[in-house]
Amino acid sequence: MQVRPIKNESDYRTAMRRIEGLWGAPLATPEGDELEILVTLAEAYERQHYPIDLPDPIEAVKFRLEQQGKNYQALIGVIGQRTRVYEVMRRARPLSLNMIRKLHRDLEIPAEVLIQPVRKRGAPARATTLARSPLCMRAHRLAMGRTEA
Repeated sequence: MQVRPIKNESDYRTAMRRIEGLWGAPLATPEGDELEILVTLAEAYERQHYPIDLPDPIEAVKFRLEQQGKNYQALIGVIGQRTRVYEVMRRARPLSLNMIRKLHRDLEIPAEVLIQPVRKRGAPARATTLARSPLCMRAHRLAMGRTEA
């Protein structure tokens, strides 16, 4: 095992090819250890060169509700009465500090996601996302499908 730091795109592509070759290696083996090290190095390189924006607060709330099999009615009492819930979810009213605290506590949405300004409907996110890097997306797909041996 000869692992080197990832300093540039060429090193990164080489590491990604090696990661693909090692994918599925059993844990606690030399190959499994090399895979863990390379994945850690690749993640550090990606964090620095392909930063991911935090999700929009309203999209994060919608996603959490969907995960829990709930609808907007579950927010009544958390962020206010029915009218207030629909105003917030339609982006007609910003989240207040109290709403942010309750959403963080009750839905366990990270506060750093909720405190961001809400994007206006249809406003694009910044362009610095994983979607810009096919190599990053491939690594992400691999990581999501990996099962521990």
